[in-house]
Amino acid sequence: MTYKRIRQPKLSDAIEQEVERLILEGILSPGQQLPPERELARQFDVSRPSVREAIQRLEARKLLTRRQGGGTFVTEKLWQSFSEPLLELLAGNPETQFDLLESRHALEGLAAYYAALRGNNEDFNRIRDCHQRIRDAQQQGDLPAEAAAVMQYLIAVTESAHNVVLLHIVRSLAPLLEQNVLQNFELLNRRPEVVEKVRHHRANIVQAIVSGEPIKAREASHAHLAYIEETLLDLSREESRRERSLRRIQQRMDGLD
Repeated sequence: MTYKRIRQPKLSDAIEQEVERLILEGILSPGQQLPPERELARQFDVSRPSVREAIQRLEARKLLTRRQGGGTFVTEKLWQSFSEPLLELLAGNPETQFDLLESRHALEGLAAYYAALRGNNEDFNRIRDCHQRIRDAQQQGDLPAEAAAVMQYLIAVTESAHNVVLLHIVRSLAPLLEQNVLQNFELLNRRPEVVEKVRHHRANIVQAIVSGEPIKAREASHAHLAYIEETLLDLSREESRRERSLRRIQQRMDGLD
C-alpha cells in the first residue's frame, strides 16, 4: 500500500486564513489598523517573512490596504456595496426613507433576537457602552452625534448576534441607516414626549438583550420602530394640513387685493 504524502500548510496560509476570519467575524473592522509586522509575528509565533507574505496576499485581494509610512489597515470601504451616487439618490427620496424604516424592522428585529440568544458578557457590555453614548449625545442636544452613536449601537447589537451575513448587510447599509436615523431625529424632536418614548423603547430593547430574552428583544425592537413610523406618518399628515391651511389663507389674501 502506498500512502499519499501529507502536505504541510504554509505558515503564511494559516496567517492569511486567521486574518480573514477576524475580518469576516467583524473583530477587525473597516479602517482598523493592524499591529506592526513585528508584533503580528510575535503574536502568531512565526517569522516576519511569513507575516509579510500573508499581508501581501490579503492586500492583493483588497482586504487590507497599506499606507505609505502609516501601517496596514482593513480596507475602509470593504462593506460598502452601495455606490455613493446611489446612496445620495436613496437618501434624497422621502418615500425611500419609509421603505428603509420598514427594512429596519427585519434587520434590527433579527439582530436583537440573536444578540439576546447568543451574546456574551463582553457583547452586552459593549451594547451598554453604546447605549450610554446615545444618552450622552441626547443630553448635549447633538443630533448628528446621537445618530452616529445609534449607528454604533446597531452595529454592536448586530455583532452580538454572531451572524456574519447579517453583520455585513448592516455594515454595507451603515451610511444610509445613519442618515435615516438623523432625519428621523430631526422630525421627532419637534415633540419632546416622542423623544422620551423613543428613549424608553430603546432602553427596553437593551434590557431584553442583556437579560437573554430573545423574543422580548425582537418584539421590543418592532414596537420601537413601529412607533417611530407611526409618529413620522402623523407628522407628515400634520405638515400637509398646515400647508393646505397656508394655501387657503394665501388665496383669501389674494382675493382681497
